[in-house]
Amino acid sequence: MIDAVVVGSGHNALVSACYLARAGWSVEVLERDTVLGGAVSTVERFPGHQVDRGSSAHIMIRHTGIVEELELADHGLRYLDCDPWAFAPAPARSGLPGIVFHRDLDATCASIAAACGAADARAYRRFVETWGPRTASVMRAFAAPPTGGRLARSFWGLDTGAGAAALSREFLQSGDALLDHYFDDERLKAALAWFGAQSGPPMSEPGTAPMVGFAALMHTLPPGRAVGGSGSLTRALASRLSSDGGTVRLGDAVTELRRDPGGWTTRTESGREVRSRVVVAGCHILATLDLLGRGGHDPAQLADWRRRIRVGPGIGMVLRLGTDALPQYTSAPDEAGATSGLQLLVSDRAQLRRAHGAALAGELPPTPAVLAMSFSGIDPTLAPAGEHQVTLWSQWHPYALHDGRCWADLAESEGDRIVAEIDALAPGFTRSVRHRLVQTPADLESEMGLIGGNVMHVEMSLDQMFMWRPLPELSGQRVPDAAGLYLTGASTHPGGGVSGSSGRSAARIALSDAKFGGIRRLLRR
Repeated sequence: MIDAVVVGSGHNALVSACYLARAGWSVEVLERDTVLGGAVSTVERFPGHQVDRGSSAHIMIRHTGIVEELELADHGLRYLDCDPWAFAPAPARSGLPGIVFHRDLDATCASIAAACGAADARAYRRFVETWGPRTASVMRAFAAPPTGGRLARSFWGLDTGAGAAALSREFLQSGDALLDHYFDDERLKAALAWFGAQSGPPMSEPGTAPMVGFAALMHTLPPGRAVGGSGSLTRALASRLSSDGGTVRLGDAVTELRRDPGGWTTRTESGREVRSRVVVAGCHILATLDLLGRGGHDPAQLADWRRRIRVGPGIGMVLRLGTDALPQYTSAPDEAGATSGLQLLVSDRAQLRRAHGAALAGELPPTPAVLAMSFSGIDPTLAPAGEHQVTLWSQWHPYALHDGRCWADLAESEGDRIVAEIDALAPGFTRSVRHRLVQTPADLESEMGLIGGNVMHVEMSLDQMFMWRPLPELSGQRVPDAAGLYLTGASTHPGGGVSGSSGRSAARIALSDAKFGGIRRLLRR
């Protein structure tokens, strides 16, 4: 019997495995895919191009301390700062300058003043000064399981200004309300709303103000780009794990999790049975419930959980492009380095609202809302000499279309519409495209197990965050009546995105239970 089986090789699962192995536990990671890392992985899609399968820019993990705690730099991980971290082009043929978001606050305010006016530049400085400390508190809350005491300590010391009630109201307001409070120019509001909406919910929903406020933290530490692609993170984690004696087995899907007296039996597609004291499940929560069901867990309880967990209609789709040039935005100043970070190709929040409303109705967006990323401009290892790589993320695109149409029939035509959005702002871009891969919501599900095409696993709405993610009884990363099973991944607090916090928390809970005899005591019940 080994100490722990970890199901899945996503970055949170690997983080858990690393912390357990560093504590001296024997650990085996089991992954159904033949590619390491789940959505945090990089493969050669086009000749000589290292292309991400899922995530691209890493924002949160660089604020957690995990990279340093696991000494991942010693295992080949190196980050490049995206600076400028975002660029919002002006509308086509407007003759206006775009908005450049630098790490340096003064430079950002100067760009906002030129594009939107001095009043909004001053307002942006106030926004950063106010929401920077608040977002740092949110990041502290993300670093540990969301118990009441931990959440209170995370936010302790914040300036309450007009009082705790007023502060809590500002956190619970919508992102749109926050933006309307601070700013006048719709272009600036739209850029920040589009940045915040990358978590999934529209900025009209209650509780989305902190998602907009996260932009303030980019002036402390901007998004990072892992050299060699997003998968460099999971390769470094696998190397760290191997150095501490852990193992990874790819291409052998787990088919069943069964609790036995004294431990767990994990069955795989190849017929293996692995006995362990502990299981850490890093796959989608609904996939974990299926594995438990095959292992004999109470079917009525599992059915109740499935009905209450809201995956949502899907978030969006992706185009991976190999090009012979970077986008040349007509509204970008020459010195801006506009393609080094996120390119927010929306200048009116009405476009976001129409896209989200269409997705809820199972329809394609009237006008795709597009985010562009072209990291080969700062990392030449991603593409052959003289070539580049551009990723276009379009949100929101529903997983299931109301008229019964199939994504296989729509992928290319919808891809054309998405490319047209960037071409309107960077004329001639379409002619630069040499290779193209379209990832529809259905593709995201089939390739990476992202059920419903939701890259966040389950909706990141207020009712499914913190101590409610994915459900109150599962939010502590344990499963009732399944002692020794721990949950990690985007389905758990703090949700989607590349943070690793959920993986570290799961490992710490398992280690604490083992230290105080909790696992042995519960397994005897």
